[in-house]
Amino acid sequence: MTRPFLTAEWRHLALLNFEIEPGVLAPLVPAGTELDTWQGRTFVSMVGFLFLETRVLGVPVPFHRAFEEVNLRFYVKRRADDGWRRGVVFVKEIVPRRAVALLARLLYGENYATHPMEHTIEHEPAGETRRVSYRWAAHGRENRLELSAQGPAAELASGSLEEFLAEQHWGYTRRRDGRTSEYRVDHPRWHVRAAASTRLDCEVTAHYGSAFVEPLSAPPASAFLADGSEVAVFRGEIIPTSEP
Repeated sequence: MTRPFLTAEWRHLALLNFEIEPGVLAPLVPAGTELDTWQGRTFVSMVGFLFLETRVLGVPVPFHRAFEEVNLRFYVKRRADDGWRRGVVFVKEIVPRRAVALLARLLYGENYATHPMEHTIEHEPAGETRRVSYRWAAHGRENRLELSAQGPAAELASGSLEEFLAEQHWGYTRRRDGRTSEYRVDHPRWHVRAAASTRLDCEVTAHYGSAFVEPLSAPPASAFLADGSEVAVFRGEIIPTSEP
């Protein structure tokens, strides 16, 4: 499909990245893909960002053009006819709009949850983002993901961990029938700023399961703020696999 299903802007992306044992993720890897690693290390990322100027098939949806999202994701790859495709699998995605969650579940099979959300974006005098905070109310308390940035924005360095984590252009989802859906996400390379401090305070067990408590309780192995860009998300397709 040459026409994007969804277009939007993803802005003020805070990525908190945690090293994790591959065995924790193995049961979640969709058929036809395998865990992807950077220098032999396996990562999950907590990501908070703003969805802006959202359009479906080119049409803006009233009251659903701007909203927050927080997700937990990990990294996989698939050998296709054109070579290795590297992408992400979402453990869970949180948004404040029920219609967004319903559409994503129906069309992409993604594990979306809906909770009240809010955010704060603070800027430096020069206009660069200094601090971002994403908050959501769930499981009887306020949960939050925060990052304060330092230093100038820079291009992603080739071969760096930041490039591995940010330059992902495919999404993979395990459907209810066990098959795997693959969809393409197009965006230019982002500029990033290193994190001066981070905070993740959420009910990990209730959101993601007890297996994620230990890795997400440790200090992040990497954290940075990406400026974001316009994005185009295409419809998913079922990939061929030899697994039942």
